[in-house]
Amino acid sequence: MLNQQIRALRLSRKMSQVELAQALHVTKQSVSNWENDNIQPSIDMLVKIAEVFSVSTDYLLGLDARDSIDVTGLPLQTVSHLRQLVEDLRAGQKS
Repeated sequence: MLNQQIRALRLSRKMSQVELAQALHVTKQSVSNWENDNIQPSIDMLVKIAEVFSVSTDYLLGLDARDSIDVTGLPLQTVSHLRQLVEDLRAGQKS
């Protein structure tokens, strides 16, 4: 599950394995091994991966299906607009 989450998040952000490796200060081989489920990242690295993708470690581990967006530092009005946009998109999915 973790390997699939890492790969899906990387691809959704149009990142190569090399780009993710650079962001995490590891080798491309490490990223490849995680995605192929050959090895698991350390706990410290799991936290760094979560930070790079702005998700929780629970999300990476499949314990929480909710995705999140970090809105820290944005004005309250902007956060409200983003919430409304998300609700509008959900409503459009139901149609």
